[in-house]
Amino acid sequence: MQDSSGKTKHGGFQHRRVHMANERTFLAWVRTSIAIMAFGFVVEKFSLFVKQLGYYFGKEVVPAPPGYSSIIGILLVGLGVVMGVLAYVRYRTVEQQIDDDSYAPSPVLSVLLFLSVLSIGVFLLLYLVHSM
Repeated sequence: MQDSSGKTKHGGFQHRRVHMANERTFLAWVRTSIAIMAFGFVVEKFSLFVKQLGYYFGKEVVPAPPGYSSIIGILLVGLGVVMGVLAYVRYRTVEQQIDDDSYAPSPVLSVLLFLSVLSIGVFLLLYLVHSM
C-alpha cells in the first residue's frame, strides 16, 4: 500500500535503500576481515619464503627468532575474526537504529582497521630489515 508520497506503509523506499547500504557496508567489513585473516596466514608462512629467497640468491639469511612470524600471523588471524564479529554486531546495531530513526556513527571498526594496517606495515618493515 502506498500513500501520495510514493512510500509504502512499512518504511518506504528510503528505508530499503538505507538497509541495503548497511548490508553492503557489512559485507565490505567481512571482506576486509577475511583479507586480514588471509594475510595473517601469509605472514605465518613468510619466514619460509624469505629463507628460500636467501638460498636462491646465495645469501646467508639471519633467521628470525623462533615463532616470531607465527605469533604475528596468529594475532592477525585473530584480529580478522574479531573484526568480523564486530562488523556483525555493528550491522545489527545500525539496522535497529535505522528502524528507530536514531542512527549514531561509531568509529570502533575504523580504528581497528587502521591499527591492523599499521601493525602489518610495521611488522613487515621490521621483518625485512631484520632478515637482510
